[in-house]
Amino acid sequence: MRGPGERRLRITLKVVGISFIAGVYPLIHLWPAGFRWQPEQSEYEQMIAVIYAVLGIFLLRASRDPLNHLSLVWFTVWSSLGHAAVMAAAAISDGHEWIHLTGDVPALLVAAAALAAFAPRQLIAPSGPGQSGTATG
Repeated sequence: MRGPGERRLRITLKVVGISFIAGVYPLIHLWPAGFRWQPEQSEYEQMIAVIYAVLGIFLLRASRDPLNHLSLVWFTVWSSLGHAAVMAAAAISDGHEWIHLTGDVPALLVAAAALAAFAPRQLIAPSGPGQSGTATG
């Protein structure tokens, strides 16, 4: 997958990476209803922000050569979907937290969907003399 598909994946990794680095902590403070869970716990918010900032740094690094970092890309997709599912269930079960269904839950779903749309599920090794095209990664 060299070409436009890889280029789109590179751009998406950069956008999601920068969003994770620079967006999580500010959104908690700029839109607390959609990104801050109750009761407020600043230590938890700082931990989540740091985890996502570090993941964002690694996504930016992966954007240089995304095909060699597909496990990180797919980890981000699946962990974002899992995180969004847990938060959605919590928001639905707690009537005071429903606004998260318009805040952090869709934010994670959008990040996961964007990455999944451009990331190949597997790489096919090019066929050479005496080789068959086999799946790698």
